[in-house]
Amino acid sequence: MESRGMRLLLLASVFTIATCGLIYELIAGTLASYLLGDSVTQFSTVIGVYLFAMGVGSWISKFVKKDVLATFVRVEFLISLIGGFSAFILFSLFDQVASFRVLLYSMVFLTGSLVGLEIPLLLRLLKDELRFEDLVSRVLSLDYIGALAASLLFPLVLVPKLGLVRSAFLFGLLNAGVGLLALHFLRDQLRRQRGLWFGGLLSFSLLITGFIQADRLQAWAERAAYNENVIFAHSSPYQRLVLTRHRDDLRLYLNGNLQFSSRDEYRYHESLVHPVLVRSSTPKHVLILGGGDGLAAREVLRHPTVETITLVDLDSEMTRLFAQHPLLTPLNQGSLNSPKLHIENADAFTWLEEAIGRSLRFDAVIIDFPDPSNFSIGKLYSTSFYEKLRRVLRPEAVISIQCTSPLAARKSFWCIEETLRATGYGTLPYHVYVPSFGEWGFILASPSPAFLSGVTPGPLPAGLRYLTDETHLAAFQFPPDMAQLPAGVNRLNNQVLVRHFEEEWGRYE
Repeated sequence: MESRGMRLLLLASVFTIATCGLIYELIAGTLASYLLGDSVTQFSTVIGVYLFAMGVGSWISKFVKKDVLATFVRVEFLISLIGGFSAFILFSLFDQVASFRVLLYSMVFLTGSLVGLEIPLLLRLLKDELRFEDLVSRVLSLDYIGALAASLLFPLVLVPKLGLVRSAFLFGLLNAGVGLLALHFLRDQLRRQRGLWFGGLLSFSLLITGFIQADRLQAWAERAAYNENVIFAHSSPYQRLVLTRHRDDLRLYLNGNLQFSSRDEYRYHESLVHPVLVRSSTPKHVLILGGGDGLAAREVLRHPTVETITLVDLDSEMTRLFAQHPLLTPLNQGSLNSPKLHIENADAFTWLEEAIGRSLRFDAVIIDFPDPSNFSIGKLYSTSFYEKLRRVLRPEAVISIQCTSPLAARKSFWCIEETLRATGYGTLPYHVYVPSFGEWGFILASPSPAFLSGVTPGPLPAGLRYLTDETHLAAFQFPPDMAQLPAGVNRLNNQVLVRHFEEEWGRYE
């Protein structure tokens, strides 16, 4: 192959392997945050281990004294297999190994080490083709451009369109392709090729099979992880949605965490919605933050005085699923298609700024956010968030908030209550027993503390399956093992709530 062609091939390889390397890193970080929670910690540790491993790989490259091209080709085939199968392996073995973190960081370290080998080997292959200053500038420029391409492709195209498993196989194929092209065009520089061709073609065949069968492989992996029949699975730009069914029980998992079971979700949603609405004086305009499954909206629609419901949920895939899926619309009784309901797919924190600017005001607010397992969710339980929320509330408005378990995460629960009081709200904490989750906690709050403490609850709507006058009043009594204790105030600059949550729920892993 002529010199110019070799330069172009190797420089194109730089761009490709840079893109592939960052994609593997992003896949590992995303999977870790899906399966282990706390996206900030997971991405930080994955990136740290990956970059350290790249340094190790670069250091190892100095021991490659001969057969540089053959070594480069072998490295490409190894990376293609390890990186390409990484998402499938991690999904499959999440609940099957004693320490998932050991597996995760071992794969990250191995992939990073091999990626760290690539660029030094390429530099040595190109050293006779370019002047040193041109060599370094071109290689590093293409490396950084490849990283930019990966960082844009991953959230905008790969996760929503292909999913993590198929994306990993695709970029494994690209790595294998680089190795095969180098093997073909530079074959005159290689002495023993048969083993390399066998390894390359085997790698490519396995990866193309994985790419074609990615949906089946991921479904198999998720069945193993959930031990239930997976009837729907989809990766949105924000989360992994998995719907399972066992006999008459439908379950929704977000990023591996159970959100509801159809057998007992009514206990949770009746308790979340009705205590706030029976304390609101003729609620007409109701705001639901979170609750993209429409189950809270179903309960709100039981109140005939309600004229409008604004539902703000970040994930349009979530609201679309629960507005259209034939197994789910009967569960939420078609609430997301009600003419009274308007959906806003937006981050609640930024949406409140827009609502303030539009002078929106609400009589009642129902907050059904996920548990504060990471800092991006923790901000929605902060003083800053509750201060913004106050500005869209009528003076005698009442809000209800799901606040995790006051038994399993006692400090977390009372931290939310203390944060509300620090922001000037009056509070009424309560709890119910939901079999799928155990003891679960909620808090009623109002910007007018005197109103909340003095209001007499109105009658509950007819047809409820769990909540009665007796269970309603009993919910506000806390036994000693769930009683209030000092827990601190959750502010944006400290996120103490997230630390409490990690510590308390970490005991149950």
